[in-house]
Amino acid sequence: MTGDGAPTRSADPRAPSTTVLVVVGDEDDRPPGLPPATHPARFAFAWHAPGAQRLLPDAEVVFLWSFRGGVLQRAWPAATRLRWVHVAGAGLDATIFPELVSSDVVLTNSRGVLDVAMAEYAVALMLAAAKDLPSTIALQAQHAWRFRLTETLAGKRLVVVGPGSIGRAVARRAGALGMEVTAVGRRARGGDADFKRIAGPQELSDAVAEADYVVLTLPLTAASRGMFGWEALASMKPTARLVNLARGAVVDEHALVQALSSGRMAWAALDVFDTEPLQASSPLWDMPNVLVSPHMAGDTTESHLALVELFLGNLDRWLRGEALSNVVDKRLGFVPS
Repeated sequence: MTGDGAPTRSADPRAPSTTVLVVVGDEDDRPPGLPPATHPARFAFAWHAPGAQRLLPDAEVVFLWSFRGGVLQRAWPAATRLRWVHVAGAGLDATIFPELVSSDVVLTNSRGVLDVAMAEYAVALMLAAAKDLPSTIALQAQHAWRFRLTETLAGKRLVVVGPGSIGRAVARRAGALGMEVTAVGRRARGGDADFKRIAGPQELSDAVAEADYVVLTLPLTAASRGMFGWEALASMKPTARLVNLARGAVVDEHALVQALSSGRMAWAALDVFDTEPLQASSPLWDMPNVLVSPHMAGDTTESHLALVELFLGNLDRWLRGEALSNVVDKRLGFVPS
């Protein structure tokens, strides 16, 4: 592959010479529409490292439909013909490992596919907080009629930490609801179409200090691990709400529990955690001001179909010898804007 993600070889788009290894979660976890009935590539499926080790020597392409469990890393010594890995997701922290980074294998992801689903989820969580929907559901279960006042999102201040494609989709929808939206990114800049202002990482504490809502959509990298710790949490208003759709390790979970239990912060909606599934012993399960969901913000029927369509479009480019879309800078850990 060249630096821009284009294969150096010339390829006949009809030649059935390319084998694609699809790594799935289990034997029944097949991506919708794979394999296509008339596609020239050969498709093989593996759901554990021994199966991947057996099939990898013939594979030029790996499609990581399931990227948990380190299957590719454990099978890596068998990847003698591998030239390209595609991930059915935006986050890459569970995918990247040193041998892949140092290799010539091109890595692509599904940047853009999950934007709408995740942005809708973020807005739904903010609305749930503003309208006190968790209490309404709990009171209905008790047959309790308890009137109370709620809030609007209009006029509230939202800080999006991670102004990538997902963060921008959140900003556009929040802006349409009348929220004032700023961001924290890798560098400070103004004149942005989606954000009133983008602050740099050194301004995180100041940026979140006036926020009513903070939504995390940044990738997990060495720079972002633990980024939202004691200092950032202590900077937030006691009435502020946090929504984490990024990765659990971006937030200091112990500090978050302390902030929520002490009243230092009002509420949090968490879709990602340090350990997944969230351990049954975690205090987060039982905290009345926490909404827990099982890493599902981007997973919809529509997004799963779109993930496959994106991969197949990239595979057709591969077979034609064209540049691939969504090529990841493996050392940065994301697709540069």
